[in-house]
Amino acid sequence: MADIAFPSRRVGEILTSLDGQTDLPRYFAAAYAIGQKLNKGRLDVHLPDGRVFRLQGKHPGYVAEIHVHDPDLFGRMIREGDLGFSDAYLEGGWTTPDLQALMDLLADDNPALYDEVLPMKAIRFVERFRHWLRRNHKTQARKNIAHHYDLGNEFYSLWLDDSMTYSSALFTTGQESLEAAQEAKYAAMVDRMNVKPGDHVLEIGCGWGGFAEYAAAKRGLRVTGLTISQAQHDYAVDRMARLGLSGQVEIRMQDYRDTRGEFDGIASIEMFEAVGQRYWPTYFNAVRDRLRPGAQAVIQIIMVGDARFDLYRRNVDFIQKHIFPGGMLGAPTPVRRVAENAGLRFVDTHDFGQSYSETLRRWHDSFAERWDEISGMGYDDRFKRMWDYYLTSCAAAFRGGSCDVTQLVLQRA
Repeated sequence: MADIAFPSRRVGEILTSLDGQTDLPRYFAAAYAIGQKLNKGRLDVHLPDGRVFRLQGKHPGYVAEIHVHDPDLFGRMIREGDLGFSDAYLEGGWTTPDLQALMDLLADDNPALYDEVLPMKAIRFVERFRHWLRRNHKTQARKNIAHHYDLGNEFYSLWLDDSMTYSSALFTTGQESLEAAQEAKYAAMVDRMNVKPGDHVLEIGCGWGGFAEYAAAKRGLRVTGLTISQAQHDYAVDRMARLGLSGQVEIRMQDYRDTRGEFDGIASIEMFEAVGQRYWPTYFNAVRDRLRPGAQAVIQIIMVGDARFDLYRRNVDFIQKHIFPGGMLGAPTPVRRVAENAGLRFVDTHDFGQSYSETLRRWHDSFAERWDEISGMGYDDRFKRMWDYYLTSCAAAFRGGSCDVTQLVLQRA
């Protein structure tokens, strides 16, 4: 029996050019032209009609494929940029057998696939306006935090490690357990804070109490932890009571802007991303005011590079739209400038972005392993795709170097 062929194509053939191809999805040619700027790796694009187009980078790299189910994907990419691409995934407009490989490919020195696929100005304005509405004044900040952290303690407990730590671990070999690497991160925080047993430490954004437990139980510190998530507050209070640490640790449902007093040190682990650029001066002024003279703060912050910061802050990405409304990453130079303008002295910085990539990959593996239990809590397939996209894209961003995480050490003069 003769093969049934698409125009100018043999069945099973991988196409590397649009020459002679007809009836292509609208805007596919424009998207394909951008894809031809692939620097590393290889990407196979499977169209709904069965045709497969290969994009081959100049250098070896990750190998991935996309199966397109909605022909409007390419139009959405041109109109909406990377948000159109990610939102189409949430809606089932495309799939891939290995999402992590695809994300690694896109993040592996292939800036054209992000920077040149920018949404039209009107759509970009709408998303920026929505983001502006979520700016982190006190009332909105609590709503923004609840959007993510009040999904439920049970949800997070299913796939985080036993310490319930939701921030980058610090790996040395990559072979240690996630819980051990999280404790190593906490140890580094305390060491860099330069505090001693009996000192009183303020934690801005205490999560479920992992750092507070470590600092009190293993380093003999007194801790005041702040959160504006009711779910986290209740969990952390119960945790300290169960461990007999309530005498050393106070967990407050309180905004950092409302705290008073001076402390021997401050820890703040990946809370800065929820502050918003407009409130950076307010945040660092609060850090200064809460430190006693000569005391140090250690602030763990996710950063984008200085060169990419202006482009990043002028657009809304997947994380800001779907995961952390009101969120804003830092960049080394502007963050340091605002901190120093607040009267804080820069002491040191330690970057460990590859540890974050490993942390995220382990979270995603655990999330996938526990999905049956998570779905039993009422979460649907769209929710799964959203979290898959979130965890894999972030893991790729840290591995590829477009994001980093740093422990920034600051001192009040």
